[in-house]
Amino acid sequence: MAAKGMNLCNVCCLLLYVVTAVLAGRDFYQILGVTKSATIRDIKKAYRKLALQLHPDRNPDDPKAQDKFADLGAAYEVLSDEEKRKQYDAYGEDGLKEGHHGSHNDIFSSFFGDFGFMFGGNRQQQDKNIPRGNDIILDLEVMLEEVYSGNFVEVVRNKPIAKEAPGKRKCNCRQEMRTTQLGPGRFQMTQEMVCDECPNVKLVNEERTLEVEIEQGVRDEMEYPFIGEGEPHIDGEPGDLRFRIKVLKHPVFERRGDDLYTNVTISLVEALVGFEIDIEHLDGHKVHIERDKITKPGARMWKKGEGLPNFDNINIRGSLIITFDVEFPQTQLDEQQKDGIGSLLKQGSVQKVYNGLQGY
Repeated sequence: MAAKGMNLCNVCCLLLYVVTAVLAGRDFYQILGVTKSATIRDIKKAYRKLALQLHPDRNPDDPKAQDKFADLGAAYEVLSDEEKRKQYDAYGEDGLKEGHHGSHNDIFSSFFGDFGFMFGGNRQQQDKNIPRGNDIILDLEVMLEEVYSGNFVEVVRNKPIAKEAPGKRKCNCRQEMRTTQLGPGRFQMTQEMVCDECPNVKLVNEERTLEVEIEQGVRDEMEYPFIGEGEPHIDGEPGDLRFRIKVLKHPVFERRGDDLYTNVTISLVEALVGFEIDIEHLDGHKVHIERDKITKPGARMWKKGEGLPNFDNINIRGSLIITFDVEFPQTQLDEQQKDGIGSLLKQGSVQKVYNGLQGY
């Protein structure tokens, strides 16, 4: 009897769990694979990665691909919006039922461009007879801090969109050969321009917000393509939009590959007796430098792993290379001070003239 009571209790608990789960709706955090403390950057990064993996065109054999992709779009739409996220955290998905749901196609294209061209083969493999609009290349300036930590940049663009307009127009014009019989056994071949009749169109500017991911370790001159976001062609396909990375100069650090270079100026006293200093890095963390030996002007120190992340493998980082400059005192020494320094250092003259550039 006790065992039956226990089984009934377990069944009731299971039913209660299932009902609660159904009422609570979808777990958007689980769908995106992020925690509830995830930042907006974490959410965008997770969406961008999963959107390419779960797109139905890449999973034609999965009958649930469309549902998974729709869930992903819904999760991003809610968690990327501060107000919707607050509602969802407080009341679950039921608290959002009355709200407006945007198009997942719009979300996807804001990260990648027109997804209609994304998985149908390479652009170069498509029909070369289909006319294309011009590609657009825009320089995108990024800070070295963004190269170090990564970031998402929103770019607002007015994109010309073809809209139907009253009337008809000539389209798909092409040269065709026409044969005319002039008499028995005599023919004339002429080339004529032949056009189809298509609905008239006009170009209307529409505002689009594109999400450009600045990946960690991104290199200067790299390009991020947005398919189909270039110049339109009323009789064919639009061109592509490509953002070309331009890394801005930094006042403290110089980039060379994955390594960072910086200079530290110390006093003559510090050069002789030692010193400690904290260098603030690109993400705000401190790099501690400590010297208890004599530091010569131009001396260098390598801090491995304190450079930029490698673009191909962000677990590998370059070095921070620090060059020390020594600032000498501005005041002149009197004879007594000169004698005191000479007595203290016990160093004679080492004057030597030589070719310092030999081998360069």
